[in-house]
Amino acid sequence: MKPNTILAAFFLMSGSAQVWAAPAPVSEAANSDQTIEERISQLESMMRTRNLLQAELQQQLNLLQEEVSQVRGVTEEQSYKLEKVLQRQRELYQEIENRVSQAYDQSQTSTATTDITPEQAFSSNLSENEAYDRAVNMIMKDKRYDAAIPEFQRFLQTYPNSVYVPNAHYWLGQLFLIKTKSSDAKSHFETVVTNFPESNKRPEAMLKLGTILNEQGKTTEAKTLLNKLIKEYPSTTPAKLATERLAKM
Repeated sequence: MKPNTILAAFFLMSGSAQVWAAPAPVSEAANSDQTIEERISQLESMMRTRNLLQAELQQQLNLLQEEVSQVRGVTEEQSYKLEKVLQRQRELYQEIENRVSQAYDQSQTSTATTDITPEQAFSSNLSENEAYDRAVNMIMKDKRYDAAIPEFQRFLQTYPNSVYVPNAHYWLGQLFLIKTKSSDAKSHFETVVTNFPESNKRPEAMLKLGTILNEQGKTTEAKTLLNKLIKEYPSTTPAKLATERLAKM
């Protein structure tokens, strides 16, 4: 074979080898691009999953907030209704006391009126409230003054530690005064004055007790008690009435 022919054959074979070897880098690049796409796909899937979880958590949070708002609304509504009931009780007790005080004042031929402050405390015991309301209603609604006396006495026996105990003693004092049983009335007013210094019934009880003592001829004791009333409760109506009664002794 001629040298030129051999050289031509060598270059031809070299070119063929380069042609066959060239596609390899293209294939490797293709495989590399496919891996990146897979990774991107995985990341996109993870992002979608995370977004779905966040959306679900937000939905649950919204539901919880809505439930809390509903519970708060119910609580506020119940609190409002309870306050209205308590306010109605205060108004009821004030009206009752005014009526009983007027009945007593009329029986004593006095036209003086008294200021009555609302009840200072209310019991959380339903049965206790019902028992007290039942006794009070005998005065307010039924005008059954005689029947109210044993009802209040029964209340004191059943609930000796009730917040209404000073009120019950005061009512009994008022009722016994209406029945002109001064000794019985005196005992209940003394209980309020002596044992319940924080009761809002105490000034009125002191006034009634002072009046009874004066009627029983115990003028010195009556004056001492009425002066004490004026000193301890100077701006109240009972104190003003005490001043008027002292002037007549």
